[in-house]
Amino acid sequence: MGTFKLPDLGEGLAEAEILEWHVKPGDRVLVDQPMVSVETAKAVVEVPVPYSGTVTALHGTVGDIVATGAPLIDFDSGTVVGSMPATSEVEYVDSAKIGRARGGVAARNRAVPMARALARRFGLDLADIAGSGPGGLIKLDDVLAHAQMDAAQSQLRPEGNQRALAVPAGATAEPLRGARRAMAHSMTLSRAQIPLSTVCDDADIHAWSQRGDYMLRLIRAMISAWRAEPALNAWYDAASNSRILLKHIDLAIAVDTPGGLIVPVLRNIQNKTPEELRAAIAAQKDAAHQRSTTPEDLRDFTLMLSNFGTLAGRYGIPLVVPPAVAILGAGKVRKDAVAVGDMVAAHRRMPLSLSFDHRCITGGEACRFLAAVIGDLEHPQ
Repeated sequence: MGTFKLPDLGEGLAEAEILEWHVKPGDRVLVDQPMVSVETAKAVVEVPVPYSGTVTALHGTVGDIVATGAPLIDFDSGTVVGSMPATSEVEYVDSAKIGRARGGVAARNRAVPMARALARRFGLDLADIAGSGPGGLIKLDDVLAHAQMDAAQSQLRPEGNQRALAVPAGATAEPLRGARRAMAHSMTLSRAQIPLSTVCDDADIHAWSQRGDYMLRLIRAMISAWRAEPALNAWYDAASNSRILLKHIDLAIAVDTPGGLIVPVLRNIQNKTPEELRAAIAAQKDAAHQRSTTPEDLRDFTLMLSNFGTLAGRYGIPLVVPPAVAILGAGKVRKDAVAVGDMVAAHRRMPLSLSFDHRCITGGEACRFLAAVIGDLEHPQ
């Protein structure tokens, strides 16, 4: 009998919520047929059957949270895809063929999925960590020891040792799931790692020849600002204490949905026409609301944008999610009294809040970036 463990789905989180089982005990299954749908890091992922055989047990029901590396399903004999012994702790691919073992495992730094995810969050190189498991396998405790912290301080579950609050009579305890759970992890990680600073200002958009299309104008302004001050389109590498300046912009945009905040990514925005950007924005917003955003559309962003002004709010302190180093927030456009020569006039202005990682971004760089954003927004067209 073989036990298949929940693989590292490549989301940077250590768990997934079971949404729907497509198989049940007693079913005869074939490799790659749909097995289970799970939600992790704001995306729904369908995990295929890794074995050809008979399902003997399911480790979890709909709504359960399963840790990466924990038993997910048992099979009775059958053909194994790759090498998947029940007693070993092997990390599997995070592509469409989830069940297939990664090639060249012996030549890589072998680690259990949770250890690999934690090392990635801490910015640690697995090559520098000595594994205490069989054959030098790197385990969770090895990563924690290398980071000179114990399990109680793990940033993956910083709330794990806190005492749960008593629920008052008449109140309802609502466990955070899916997108809201992912948001809790991301925001805790941001608070724990980033010395955040925020600078605010306003763009006078009274001269715009056409109103609306705020997202397109904001995106164009961020591209212009990147060309003027490229430092903010970067990743910070804590392991090497360096920043990686990127030659393209993959922009993460915050989308508010009933299920929580989804942050899909628009790829290579600097090369897209306004029509292509408009179509990409619409497609990602629709996917977010339909809960069909793919894992690939959530990762590897280089810069972030939150247009919260479509709802309410003037200024804010948007939080940067590592390894990115900056996020621009746009507040609600309104008319302000401004001085025009010796007169006072009512002008439409857009409030802006730029948060940045002060470990690698100076105040001067942030202010130059924001000034360039404002300069582009204040063009009539």
